[in-house]
Amino acid sequence: MQQQSKGLILAIAAYTIWGFFPLYFSYLNSVSPIEVLAQRIIWSLVATLAIGFLLGYGKKLFAALKDIKLLGWLGLSAFLISINWLVYIWAVGQHRVIETSLGYFISPVVSLILARLFFKDTLHPLQVWAGIIACIAVLWEFISIGQLPWVSIILAFAFALYGVVRKHCIIDGINGMTIETLWLLPFALLWIGWQPSQSLSFGSDPTVTLLLVGVGFLSALPLVLFAMATRRIDLSVVGFIMYINPSMQFLIGVFVLKEPYPPERLITFALIWFALFLFTVGLVKRHKTATVVQREKSF
Repeated sequence: MQQQSKGLILAIAAYTIWGFFPLYFSYLNSVSPIEVLAQRIIWSLVATLAIGFLLGYGKKLFAALKDIKLLGWLGLSAFLISINWLVYIWAVGQHRVIETSLGYFISPVVSLILARLFFKDTLHPLQVWAGIIACIAVLWEFISIGQLPWVSIILAFAFALYGVVRKHCIIDGINGMTIETLWLLPFALLWIGWQPSQSLSFGSDPTVTLLLVGVGFLSALPLVLFAMATRRIDLSVVGFIMYINPSMQFLIGVFVLKEPYPPERLITFALIWFALFLFTVGLVKRHKTATVVQREKSF
């Protein structure tokens, strides 16, 4: 029980930190999204290397670097997460935090559909309905506003596909992120080296420089907390807690950053929230059924 309580606290902490990301990135609106991405890659690598060696993951990292197949999968996951990061940074700078929150609300349902397609996972009927209603929500957005919420769709699919790829990678979260950022590092350094020094924000202002350095460590910290949480509590509980992140982003976008939004989008969110309710109930029911089956097999 004590382990469960610790896991719950760690998971809430991780998703709360992710939920505050819009506020942090809003202070970097004056910086080019590509520069923020480049600095995030560099300092995330520094952070994960430091944390990894502190926690004694060094041997595992060197072993992973010798696994060519694993490196290939992590190269693909690095590409997907870089898309997710860049679109997210750009969207916050364009005052589209509400759209980013919609993307992360949709993401679990997209993951569910991809799990069915790629891994032939069995779905609870309520989860099937969740997928249908999520599709209706996106269709409603297109019909009522006249355009697809492309920021939300890219974030949802990039993150969900990232999850599919990472499922093929038998590696811990810290070393996984270390290798992903190693893949991206040459591109980040090439872009920075190609820019005239006076056009870069890094080094031009102490506050901005510290914020850019902090992005890397802020990316690594919730990942560590999340990895620690998943070892202590059921994934069904983690799946429910994950809604803290997009909920906080939505509230920050509406009440703190005062972003305008068409009233039709409230119906989109209502449909998505209903889909997530069905998704969560289906997840819990599936977990209970699997637990009962496992107990019967053990007897």
